[in-house]
Amino acid sequence: MRFTPPGYGGRRRDPDEVKRDGWREQGLLAVSVEDDRLTWPERELVRQLGERLYGKREERHG
Repeated sequence: MRFTPPGYGGRRRDPDEVKRDGWREQGLLAVSVEDDRLTWPERELVRQLGERLYGKREERHG
């Protein structure tokens, strides 16, 4: 018999599955402002919400 402690072994969930479960179970939403599945107005809304809640992002050079 093989025993592995909780959190070890098994299958690793992909990031979208973790995000989906977070939304469904806890009402948490993790959205990238650069997600290509969103339209421009949706990405702009995400950006504005992020800035309102957490402040402006640092600018990346390059």
